[in-house]
Amino acid sequence: MKKPELLAPAGNLEKLKTAIDFGADAVYLGGKKFGLRAYAGNFSMEELAEGVEYAHSRGKKVYVTLNIFPHNEDLEGLEDYIRELEALGVDALLASDPGVIETIKQVSPEMEIHLSTQANCTNYKSALFWHRIGVKRIVMARELSLKDYETVRQKLPESCEIEAFVHGSMCVSYSGRCLLSNYMTGRDSNRGECTQPCRYKYYIVEEKRPGQYYNIEEDERGTYIMNSKDLCMIEHIPELVRAGISSFKIEGRMKSIFYVASVVKAYRLAIDKYFEDTENYRFDPKWMDYLIKPSHRPYTTGFYFGEGEKQYYESSKNIRNYDIVGVVKSYDSLRNLARVEQRNKVYNGDMVEVLSPVGENKIVRLEDMRNQGFEPIDNAPNAQMTFYFKCSEHLNEGDLLIKQMS
Repeated sequence: MKKPELLAPAGNLEKLKTAIDFGADAVYLGGKKFGLRAYAGNFSMEELAEGVEYAHSRGKKVYVTLNIFPHNEDLEGLEDYIRELEALGVDALLASDPGVIETIKQVSPEMEIHLSTQANCTNYKSALFWHRIGVKRIVMARELSLKDYETVRQKLPESCEIEAFVHGSMCVSYSGRCLLSNYMTGRDSNRGECTQPCRYKYYIVEEKRPGQYYNIEEDERGTYIMNSKDLCMIEHIPELVRAGISSFKIEGRMKSIFYVASVVKAYRLAIDKYFEDTENYRFDPKWMDYLIKPSHRPYTTGFYFGEGEKQYYESSKNIRNYDIVGVVKSYDSLRNLARVEQRNKVYNGDMVEVLSPVGENKIVRLEDMRNQGFEPIDNAPNAQMTFYFKCSEHLNEGDLLIKQMS
C-alpha cells in the first residue's frame, strides 16, 4: 500500500515555502497566465524558478495550473509559456481544455499532464479516455463518493493516478463550472475571476411585486441557499487510502499562510500516523484543533459518503477565532531574541501561540518588544513591520505566531 501524496495550494512564493516546510509532498500553483485564480498572488517566472528550486532541493514537486477555459484570444503565447515552464523544470501541468492538453503534448512531449477537476471527470471510462491521450493523473470531480473512487481505481491501469480534494472550500457549481459570477458581475469564474455570488444572501421577489421580499426559509434574515460548508476528511484517512487515491489535495490558493501551515500539518500528522501502524491507527482529536483555528466554514464530508448536509444556511461568514500576528524571521539564541515580520496588530505582553512544522504548539509571551531601530514599543501596528521580542523558548525561522481573537 503506497503512501498518498499530500498536495498543498501555493498562492504565492511565501505560501509555497510554508507548505513545503510544514510537510507537503507537492504544491500546485498558477503563473500569471492561463490559470483559474486571477486574484491569487500567482507567480512571476522569477518567483516560479525560486519556488521550483526550493521544492526540488527538498525532494518535493511543483505542479502549475493551465486550467483556464480559453477563448481564441486567450491562446496567444501558450506555446512559449509551456516552453518556459519546461525549462524551469516544473513537474507537471494541470489542464482541463482538450486544446491546451494537445498543445502541451506537441510543445513538451515529456511533460507530465494532470487533468484538472474543471474537466468534470466522474467515471472510469472518461478517465480511461484522458489517460489514453496522454494524461497521467486524473483530478476527479468533487461529486464522487468513496465507492465511486474505488470503482474508478479498479477499472484504471496502475499507470493512471487519481487525485482527490480532501479539504477546503466547496463550490456550489459542478466542480467549479459556474456561470453565476459572469452573469451577475461580468467576471468569469471559468477564466479565473469568480466573485463567489454563491455566498450572497438571497430572497425571492415576484416580478410584479417589486420590493416584496419572500424568505426562502422561515428566517427573517434571508437564507444563504447556495453557500456550501467546507470539506474536511481528516477523520477518514484510512477510507481514502483504501479507495486507492494517489494524491490528497487541499484547496486554498487564496487562503492565508496560517491556513496552509495548519491544514498541511494536520494532514501530514494523520497520514504519517496511519502508515506507522495501520492496524492500530486511531484518529487524534488534536489534529482537528489545527483545522478549526484558521478561518473556515462549518465542516462536511461532502459527497464522499453520499447525501448529507453540505450547505451552510445561517451566514456566508467564516468562523474565525484565531489570526496570524507574525512570522518568525530569525532567532538569536545567545540573546533569546526573536525577529518577527508583523501580519496583524499585536501588543507587548500578549500571549501568542507558536505554530511550528514539528512538535505541538507552544505558548509564549511577547516581552520587551522593540521596533526595527531597537526602540521599545507598546505594539506593532504597521503592516509587515519588523519587530523584536525576548523569548526564552527557542523559535525557528518560519514559525508562525497566532493569537486568539477577542
